[in-house]
Amino acid sequence: MNTRDLYIIKNRGEALGVVSVQSSKEEKFQNLTIRPILKLQNDLFIDVFKNYVSKHKNDFYSYSIEKKMLFIENAIQKDIKFRNSLKGMVIGLFTIDEYAEYIQNSSNLNKRMMNMLIERLKSNMQIFEFQDLS
Repeated sequence: MNTRDLYIIKNRGEALGVVSVQSSKEEKFQNLTIRPILKLQNDLFIDVFKNYVSKHKNDFYSYSIEKKMLFIENAIQKDIKFRNSLKGMVIGLFTIDEYAEYIQNSSNLNKRMMNMLIERLKSNMQIFEFQDLS
């Protein structure tokens, strides 16, 4: 394993979620790789989303909670450029071996990744209650 891979594994944290012998390959990848990366990048995802809102929908902060949640889903599911940017923030923290595994089933893993990211942003809804003017 090269220096970059060792650095990534050491610094992104432990597996999150249950990994057992019954776990599918996708579930193992999700819990060993994707979840720790999403947790590590959480603050960045929040700032990236705030920037997205400021450029696309400045009245987002006046929306009801339900409408904000729908906006988060639509932004990630329908804005391909935005979604690809978010995917890049995750894929950039894969090791070489993880990337090789990812490309074997990228479509399904992308769906898992984006669904988890949507849920992560929704769970941080209190951060999106008021516009940060800084």
